[in-house]
This record gives sequence, structure tokens and C-alpha cells, in this order.
Amino acid sequence: MFRKISSSVTTFIRDEEGMSTIEYAMGSLAAAALAAVLYTVVNGDQVVTAIQNILTDALSNTPA
Repeated sequence: MFRKISSSVTTFIRDEEGMSTIEYAMGSLAAAALAAVLYTVVNGDQVVTAIQNILTDALSNTPA
């Protein structure tokens, strides 16, 4: 009797049907969230100002 129950539980735990779908969904959700955070950070005033300062400094310095 115990073996039959144990076998049923093991089969239920090892059944991975549908796992790939949820993995893709969670991966897509995580990628979209990361993209939103990066978009917000890059378009922030501090980042734009820092990039402008780096480019201005690089273009205004002439080699000796």
C-alpha cells in the first residue's frame, strides 16, 4: 500500500507538463521588467547629463 502511494506521489512530483510555458512566461516578464527599469534609468536626467558631459569633454580635448 505504501509503495503505491509513494509511486503516485513521485509520479505527480515528476510530472513537468506545462513547465516550459510558465518558464517562458516568467522569463518574458522578467525581461520586460528589466527593460523598463533600464529605460527609466537611461532616460533619467542624471544619466543624459553625464553622457553629454563625457562626450563634450572627449570632443573638446585635443591631443598634445
